[in-house]
Amino acid sequence: MSQSDYTLVLPAFTIGANAYDAIGQVTKPFGKKVVIIGGKTALSKAEKPLLDAIKNTDLEVLGVLWYGDDATYERVDALMAEDAVKNADLIFGVGGGRAIDTCKVVADKVGKPYFAFPTVASNCAPSTAIAVMYNEDKSFAGYYYLPTPPVHTFINMDIIADSPFDLFWAGIGDAMSKECESELASRAADIFHTVLLGRALGKVCTEPLLEYGEKALADFKEKKVTYELQQVVLDIIISTGLVSNCTTGHNGVYYYNSSIAHLFYNSSTVLPQVVEGHLHGEIVSFGVLVLLTYDKQFELRDRIAAFYKKAGYPVKLADLDIKADEIDAIVEKAPAITEWNCVPSPLTKEAFKQAIVDTDAFGSAL
Repeated sequence: MSQSDYTLVLPAFTIGANAYDAIGQVTKPFGKKVVIIGGKTALSKAEKPLLDAIKNTDLEVLGVLWYGDDATYERVDALMAEDAVKNADLIFGVGGGRAIDTCKVVADKVGKPYFAFPTVASNCAPSTAIAVMYNEDKSFAGYYYLPTPPVHTFINMDIIADSPFDLFWAGIGDAMSKECESELASRAADIFHTVLLGRALGKVCTEPLLEYGEKALADFKEKKVTYELQQVVLDIIISTGLVSNCTTGHNGVYYYNSSIAHLFYNSSTVLPQVVEGHLHGEIVSFGVLVLLTYDKQFELRDRIAAFYKKAGYPVKLADLDIKADEIDAIVEKAPAITEWNCVPSPLTKEAFKQAIVDTDAFGSAL
């Protein structure tokens, strides 16, 4: 791959209360036999409306499978061994980020078209060409790069609005990282068209969250599908996904998709109480403050922190059950993480630690 010879496939999507009505038209060119893979809770919410919609198409469902309990290569191998997967023409992935990512890897390895059906708005996994993989002990295993995102993403707003509040809340925290991370990661890069496009798209990720986030959270609690809620859902699932696809080269040949916010998250997985007791986007949201502190973007940091305080996001280490004497464990893990190199000038352990310490002091004083 070079800057003058590459392929970029951007995500397509359908959104609305009747999003599943588009399944037949969208999937028609790809075959008739489908396997549905998803999380248990996700399938309990989406399986019936999904199967009802499929009845109005030419599709034949070969099986409905549980994806597992995490996005691991062990679960990928187990799913690849299923007859329904072997015999299917298409794969439908249903659920949250880890279910979606597991299905993406399965589809890529077996060479079959994949369609995403998110049941939560917690991250941009349904629209990206990258999967976040974990080890069986819940620690971060690394990224799996795909040549394309899912063929199409179907966002049923009624199902999204009926999902757990904390996952949507965490989704906002995750999306808050996209603009500042992609800008910082690519700031000193040799920018060409597609990365420049990604940077521009990143500029529409933060403001909608700050403008609509508080009302969207309130509406979500009442399971009301409103304009504000849909704008935030699109921000979390689609806008950030577009940025990801433009700032990630095939097989990671270049990677400007994330930076210090996700460096903090991925490094914090060495602490069991953090990864087991807190959600991905929740941890990333604190990482956003660390990034903005490191980058001396104090005005933006203060605006985001004010929103965090209103909405209950972490602003200090104690909010994530991290003690001061555990910072070193996070810092020691960091150089092995992809995002360690996603800064305009070489990062040092000392600078990363200082940013964490300073952020904690700032948040503790709020």
